Amino acid sequence: MSLPCLTLLIRVDDTMLHRLALRVLPSLTLAVTEDSVRKRKRLVMFVPGLVAFAVYRAAKQGFSLADPLTLLLLCGLVSMATALCAYRVGRAVPFMQLLPSDGLQRIGWILAWVGFVYGIQLSLLVLALLWLVGYDYARHPDGPAMMALIIPSTAVARDAFEIGYVRWLEACGRPLVTFPDGMALRSLLQRFDRALLTWVTAGVVGCTALSVLTAAVVSGDLAVFAQGGIVTMAAGSIGLLAFFAGHGDRSPLMSRLAATSRGELMKFWWWPGLAFASTYYLVLVGTCLYVLKQPMSSMALFVGVAGLVGGIMPLYCFYLGHRREIENRQPGGVPSALLRCPFVMGILGKSREAIVGSALSESAAVFEKNSQRVSS
Repeated sequence: MSLPCLTLLIRVDDTMLHRLALRVLPSLTLAVTEDSVRKRKRLVMFVPGLVAFAVYRAAKQGFSLADPLTLLLLCGLVSMATALCAYRVGRAVPFMQLLPSDGLQRIGWILAWVGFVYGIQLSLLVLALLWLVGYDYARHPDGPAMMALIIPSTAVARDAFEIGYVRWLEACGRPLVTFPDGMALRSLLQRFDRALLTWVTAGVVGCTALSVLTAAVVSGDLAVFAQGGIVTMAAGSIGLLAFFAGHGDRSPLMSRLAATSRGELMKFWWWPGLAFASTYYLVLVGTCLYVLKQPMSSMALFVGVAGLVGGIMPLYCFYLGHRREIENRQPGGVPSALLRCPFVMGILGKSREAIVGSALSESAAVFEKNSQRVSS
């Protein structure tokens, strides 16, 4: 597996990496899950849902949404506007100051990837889920079209708002080890890490081999379910191992696993392991059905989807483990067990609201940069 192949994997699905980073890296998770941020975020998610419904009603009167490409294009455009508005709210600056403050590259990334492409991917995810339960968009376009507009807009609004808030904290003087835009991943790839190549290759080879074996046993209508279950389990499991391999310390992988409680292993295996492996799988199934317009009955399609999922999961999990280790090396961290206690989190939240403002004191900056929280 060469470096150009890894770059291709990133371009295939660069947009969901920000979601993983916001929920796996402790410094980002703690920042975007404060009570005050959650309250603002609920409102930010509610408004785009209403707007998307209004757009759906208007578009339904103006033209047909039975064509999947038309629906996806409309979803992408609505998500672009949603991403920019939600990012501005989180960033807490006027629209006219966004470009001078954050630069063309970052605003372009928000519009193109967090907005347009991410919105289309979520729309394909919704259509694929509905197809799996027998509610085919090709036969009944109205209901799936409405959900494929509303659900992506609310998710895009949530993520864009959180990214904008992280950028606001950064502008206020809070140092961030990792910004959730994928730049650190590209820096990691430039180092040509052999361990990363090994895990990505293992994911691709393992998932494609299991896909071929599954195709030989299960065919027909049940094939997509069997393939999805096998690929999700395999990619999620390899992703879990790659996450610990990405920590990069000198201890053997098995000793790192043994030092981690079973509960923590299960949590990461379930989310993001299985959750995102199934997400990638369904997005690719939706792409085959509604973009390529190919039925999910070909072994070549199943193997291709399995290979992509098997490559993306260890790639991103290794990267997240690498960034997690960098954060763990910073002084002043808070034990993750304490951060799961609501009482302790309440104290930390009140402390942060008191110190985040025009400037942060030195001790608060160190504490904020290195505080750890695993789940929201």
